[in-house]
Amino acid sequence: MSIPEVPAGVLKLLAQFDTPTICNVIELFAVRPRNTGYMDARIRACFPEMPPIVGYASTATYRGAAEREEGASYATLDEQVRAFDELPGPPIVVFQDLDDPPVSATFGEVMCSTYQAFGAVGLITSGAARDLDQVRRLGFPVFASGVICSHAYSHFTSIHQPVRVGGLTVRPGDLLHADLNGVTSVPRPIAAAVADAASEYMACESVVLDFLKTGSKDVRAYSEARQECMRRIAGLARRLRR
Repeated sequence: MSIPEVPAGVLKLLAQFDTPTICNVIELFAVRPRNTGYMDARIRACFPEMPPIVGYASTATYRGAAEREEGASYATLDEQVRAFDELPGPPIVVFQDLDDPPVSATFGEVMCSTYQAFGAVGLITSGAARDLDQVRRLGFPVFASGVICSHAYSHFTSIHQPVRVGGLTVRPGDLLHADLNGVTSVPRPIAAAVADAASEYMACESVVLDFLKTGSKDVRAYSEARQECMRRIAGLARRLRR
């Protein structure tokens, strides 16, 4: 599987912006419906204080509710980190918990330490978290649907296959951006343009924000500032779609 590489400088620039700004800029390209491309509220940052992460999805499925079937073929943690080499840049581990609802933690200190040692920049799971104090000390961003103290019968069922997490289908190598606000995918063909346009988008919004900082209660002036903001955003959208 060959996954197109996004230049490291683009990834670094994307990481300088929050995830809502990245979502706003992606909308301007009109490459997908506005209600798609991001994870829903079931997936939350365990450490909201940590900065945004950007990387390529390393996908896996997981189960903890029952023991492994004897003789069945299962993926292992070793195989998963070996598969990191198939990605063109920093991995973000993405787990789909096949138990509904989750009955165990997907990860803990040992797994996150392993992922970090092999170059991953974060982990996202539709399942649960544990060992949060230890993982926080690692400085390793994780996103989960909740917290459960036990790993139960934890085992992988697949790696590097499409998964569905937080309502979003994630394929191996998808480019993801995540912070305390949530997780979005970034279409690789427009990743560089999104990174370049994010500062200008923020400048458009600052027209309204700067007005509000003046303390003025002039509704007409506020309306004019909003109209100017929207005019600039519309102009930016036209340029990006050419």
